[in-house]
Amino acid sequence: MDTHTQSQIKVPATYMRGGTSKGVFFNLEDLPVQAQVPGKVRDDLLLRVIGSPDPYGKQIDGMGGATSSTSKTVIVSRSQRADHDVDYLFGQVSIDKPFVDWSGNCGNLSAAVGPFAIHAGLLPADRIPQDGIVTVRVWQANIEKTILVHVPIVNGFVQETGDFELDGVTFPAAEIQVDFVDPADGEGSMFPTGNLVDDLIVPNVGTFNATLINAGIPTIFIDAESIGYRGTELQDDINNDEQALAMFESIRAHGALKMGLINALEEAQTRQHTPKIAFVSKPKRYLSSSGKTVTEEEIDVVVRALSMGKLHHAMMGTAAVAIASAACVPGTLVNLAAGAGKKESVVFGHPSGTLKVGAKATEAAQGWRVEKAIMSRSARIIMEGVVRVPSDIFR
Repeated sequence: MDTHTQSQIKVPATYMRGGTSKGVFFNLEDLPVQAQVPGKVRDDLLLRVIGSPDPYGKQIDGMGGATSSTSKTVIVSRSQRADHDVDYLFGQVSIDKPFVDWSGNCGNLSAAVGPFAIHAGLLPADRIPQDGIVTVRVWQANIEKTILVHVPIVNGFVQETGDFELDGVTFPAAEIQVDFVDPADGEGSMFPTGNLVDDLIVPNVGTFNATLINAGIPTIFIDAESIGYRGTELQDDINNDEQALAMFESIRAHGALKMGLINALEEAQTRQHTPKIAFVSKPKRYLSSSGKTVTEEEIDVVVRALSMGKLHHAMMGTAAVAIASAACVPGTLVNLAAGAGKKESVVFGHPSGTLKVGAKATEAAQGWRVEKAIMSRSARIIMEGVVRVPSDIFR
C-alpha cells in the first residue's frame, strides 16, 4: 500500500499565466467542501498549495515562484448575479507569513479568468462562437466590480497562441482586451481625501506630495525625485536595499492611514496587497530588464510600483488601471508627469518595457469618475490536472 499517496489529497487545479503574473486557478466546486467557504481551512489549503509560509523565501515546497507575481491563487464559480457569467475571487498569498490577502484584485490574472471560465465549462456552450470573440462578464468579488474579458475563439476553442507581445512576458500570445468597468471605489470619490494631490507626512522620512487614488486598486503615487530616485530604477536597484524597502513600507502605511484603509499603522502589516505604492517621473531613456532600450519619445510617463514589499518586475494590472485613471485626471502627479492636460490614454514605461492603457475620466458634482479603463493582456494555460496537498492541513 502506498501510504505516501494516501497522506495527500488531490485537488483539481489549473496553472495559468495571465499578463505578467502566474497563479493556481480553481473551480469553486472542485475545492474540498471545507474550503468552498471563506475561512481558515480555505486559507490553509491555499497557503500549502503555494508553499507558504516559507522562512527561506523560495516556496520550494509548493507552486509559488517566490515573487509577488507568482504567489497567487484564483477561485472561479458560476456567477450569483444574472448579468454576469462568473464570480472571480483573488487571493494574494504571502511568501514568508501565514496569511492570504483578500483585500484586492489582480489585474493581470483578470485576463486569464475569461479563458479559464470557458475551459472549465462555466459558460453555456451557445455563448461560444465557432470563430470570433466572446466577452466573459466577470464579477470581481474582492472589490465588487465588473470586468469584461474579451476572449478570442478559433474553431470553437480559446485562442492562446498569437503574435501579441507584452513586455515582461517572454513569448508572444493571443491578445485579450480587458475592460475594468467603473474601476473607482463604489463608495464615493476616486480620491478618498477629496484632493488630487495631498501632503503626506511620514515621520522620520519626510513630507511628500502624493496622489492617493482608488481605481483598480488603492494606490499611492509620489514623485521619484522626492525620494531621491530617477524613476528608471530596476528591481536590483531597490529590492536589495533594505533601507529603501523600509522607507517605502513606511510611506505606504501612512498613505493607507490617510486613505482610510486602516485605522492604525500596525494594520498595514496584515494588509500588504493593498494599497500599492508607486513613483512617477517624466519620460526618460532607460534600459529595460531585458536589455531593450526604452526611449523618452515612445512613452508619456515613467512609473515604478511595489507589490508585497518589493519592486515589481513589470506592472501590476490593477496598478495600471490606477495609472490610467490618474493620468486622465488633470492635476494628479501622474498627469503632471505625463505632460498635464486632458488625456484618454497614456503609454507608460515600467522595468520590463512599456504598456499602453486607456481611461475616460469625467468630472461631476460628486467628483471625478472613470467609466472604464482598458488594457490589452494575454493569457495561457501552462499546466492542468491536480495539485497535491498533505491531508493533515484539515486536522
